[in-house]
Amino acid sequence: MPKVIAHSLFSEFDIHLFKAGKHYKLYEKFGSHITTVKGIEGTYFAVWAPSAKEVSVIGDFNFWNDSEHQLNVRWDSSGIWEGFIPHIGKGNVYKYKIKSSNNDIVTEKADPYARRCEHPPKTASIIWEDNYSWKDKKWMKSRKKNNALDAPYSVYEVHLGSWKQKIEENRFLSYTELATELVDYVADMNFTHVEFMPIMEFPYDPSWGYQLTGYFAPTSRFGYPDEFKFLVDKFHEKGIGVILDWVPSHFPSDAHGLGNFDGSSLYEHPDPRKGYHQDWKSLIFNYGRNEVKSFLISNALFWLDQYHADGLRVDAVASMLFLDYSREDGEWEPNQYGGRENLDAISFIKEMNVAVYENFPDVQTIAEESTSFPKVSSPVFSDGLGFGMKWMMGWMHDSLDYFAKEPIYRKHHQNELTFSLNYAFTENFMLPLSHDEVVYGKKSILDKMPGDEWQRFANLRLLYSFMFTHPGAKLLFQGSEFGQVAEWNFQQSLDWHLLEYDVHKGAQNLVKALNTFYKKEKAFHQKQFSYEGFEWIDHGDHENSVISYIRKGKTEKDSVIIICNLTPIPRENYRIGLPKSGTLKEVFNSDDASFNGTGNYTNKKLKSEAKKWNARENSIELNLPPLAMIALKY
Repeated sequence: MPKVIAHSLFSEFDIHLFKAGKHYKLYEKFGSHITTVKGIEGTYFAVWAPSAKEVSVIGDFNFWNDSEHQLNVRWDSSGIWEGFIPHIGKGNVYKYKIKSSNNDIVTEKADPYARRCEHPPKTASIIWEDNYSWKDKKWMKSRKKNNALDAPYSVYEVHLGSWKQKIEENRFLSYTELATELVDYVADMNFTHVEFMPIMEFPYDPSWGYQLTGYFAPTSRFGYPDEFKFLVDKFHEKGIGVILDWVPSHFPSDAHGLGNFDGSSLYEHPDPRKGYHQDWKSLIFNYGRNEVKSFLISNALFWLDQYHADGLRVDAVASMLFLDYSREDGEWEPNQYGGRENLDAISFIKEMNVAVYENFPDVQTIAEESTSFPKVSSPVFSDGLGFGMKWMMGWMHDSLDYFAKEPIYRKHHQNELTFSLNYAFTENFMLPLSHDEVVYGKKSILDKMPGDEWQRFANLRLLYSFMFTHPGAKLLFQGSEFGQVAEWNFQQSLDWHLLEYDVHKGAQNLVKALNTFYKKEKAFHQKQFSYEGFEWIDHGDHENSVISYIRKGKTEKDSVIIICNLTPIPRENYRIGLPKSGTLKEVFNSDDASFNGTGNYTNKKLKSEAKKWNARENSIELNLPPLAMIALKY
């Protein structure tokens, strides 16, 4: 019996789709697949290596000997090497040894389509299959309404290795431990979604997961692939959506990874002006190569299909869109029309989003995109990029800059806080206070706040209250919800002991209450991406540093009036104009004692007066607590 039996999972139509860039389920064909051929159990292998003259499977089953199991190249010029190896299966460790026809370069590569990888620093692939039985049928059937653009969308961003650790054992929590502790916590905090920083396999911990080598394998740091499915399942059981960070923008040049895969620039663009990322010292995909597009789009769909993910947050989109991203003159080449746009990348992004929404219309793709590139979250059929949402980086920068200022100076900078409403409805924006804002000397969110301890926490509560009542979806990074003092450190657990102190517990209580408020009040989400959902009352009271606005739902009775006092001076008998006459009640106050506020400035039932104010026929006088937001309803 030959050591490698000729066998293929590819039809001619598969090859046609692959070469055309239209095969979106390559994970069913490439990689290692346990199967039976001619009555013999074993594993089928397939790898794309068009510049190879020999490809062998080496592993623990043949003492890593490249002469034992050589794959066969297909006859159709697809560049695919394949074959069936009897009597090996789940748990066997392997790599591809590739001898290139380019100068006889020999490389040992992990399988780009491996479902499981060795625990870093080891780098081999592992033959794997699981028979996980999903229990989230109820969620999957109803998630369309939970992921809809008119539904509350409040995201807790998590780095699994540093959210919480077993300090006494000096280790991470496992997927199964997180399925209890993290799931219960996110549910208790009333977030609607959780977002994981990249969980696809990566070799280097300080990259936080943004330098991927195992695009189809959840990292082995926390357990097995089926245990990660169990974690997703448990979130779904609690009615919480799971968003995965996805990185199609670049990949590392580690020897076992995708770089120079078959002795040629296979996955990366061969021109370093398009194929090398100077900031991250990484390689950039060749978006104009059809087989690479098939690889990436298959990967996006893989996590939605096999792992029931409810959305993909796409990293570093701006770096993909522009040929001159982070490059000086002479370091980039204009496109065929003389512009700076990367036309191949734009085409890929549109195809990816169309494929996602055609196959999974009940999920969201979310762009981390920091430029003024138009129509990022508009459908492809209207000449948009096709994302469901886009991070609102302008709001984030302006708001953090404003809140870092001493209140005495804020009257000169109020336009920084209100400017976001000039463009808030040009995209479907998500307001992010993400991991990027609490590292590299930027300080934690709490530590950015000025003043003494009371003022810092009041400012924090006010910032979050402004965020949750501002139009758009929300995202908050782990630890920010309870006022983590230190900058985020990926190597250690959050400082959970801080919750023993009232100031930190109060901040946590506030975020929990804001999540409930955001979900309960239709005005905050039904029209969160539409100008119809927002109306200023007064954005011009610079002298008092007070802003007031109305959030609107589909009916008039859903409206909520928001007033923010951005100084530590309480404002008694402060008057604002009203949209109509009537009796109002205070429905939220960030100065509440349960949030460790003063609790001294509340507004009981309030009756409007027929007194003109803010260009309106009716008005009302209020007590505004210091550094606080209050919300009123008729």
